[in-house]
Amino acid sequence: MSISVKTFASTAEAATALSGDRAARFMGGGTLIMRAVNEGDQSFNTILLANDPALTEIQAQGDRLIIGSRVTMAQILASRDLEFLHPVARAVGGPAIRNMATVGGNLFAEHPYGDLTAALLVLDCQVTLAGGQTSTLPDLLRDRTREPRVLVASVSIVRPQSGIFKFRKVSRVKPKGVSLMTIAAWIPQSGGRVSGARVAYSSMGPTPMRVQAVEQALEGATLDETGVGNALSAATSGIEPPTDAIASSWYRREVAPVHLKRTLLGG
Repeated sequence: MSISVKTFASTAEAATALSGDRAARFMGGGTLIMRAVNEGDQSFNTILLANDPALTEIQAQGDRLIIGSRVTMAQILASRDLEFLHPVARAVGGPAIRNMATVGGNLFAEHPYGDLTAALLVLDCQVTLAGGQTSTLPDLLRDRTREPRVLVASVSIVRPQSGIFKFRKVSRVKPKGVSLMTIAAWIPQSGGRVSGARVAYSSMGPTPMRVQAVEQALEGATLDETGVGNALSAATSGIEPPTDAIASSWYRREVAPVHLKRTLLGG
């Protein structure tokens, strides 16, 4: 099957084309879509591109940062404003992949990918779609395979204070393996106790997700061995991890508390 490529000057034009053609896919960087092409994926026959410069911009706006959907992992690593995301971007493949992989593409990357998305979930991410509509990230993840497909223009995240944001990618192949699980955490404290924690996993379900049982268990706790005990007990509460070629559901359940503890306490 032949593939046609259509390029548009604006994000809005590309979004219109995407919403009107179920056999079209928008390409951010191409790490996943070009692999699908090479593997003979028959679900699409058109690739859409947009040359809108806003898609590759990083802007500071008060205490938030606006990141265009075609910003690459390499651009994140080169940005001082996004220094807190450097460990996350560095966990995405090797240099060649980081030069291609985009923020927007990561939002649509299915298991075992989506490491950046887990981080965005805890950073109060708001998604702006082409045309100006907004969406929460959990809503986008819930609806990302529905038709008509949407085109993400940018994401907005908070800029965390030092020490609040934590990230860990667990992989059996280092340094560039796919995720057995990924953990991102936002751990603010007040008076020496956790207040308003946000914790997210990827590769532990059909999409990256917030882990509410862990968040609730951390509320009011001290960030030490004793204080995080209830959170570790709740590490997989309400979650059904997948079984795949990387690990079984049982194994993911067994190791989740270990890696959650290392994330929270820095071990």
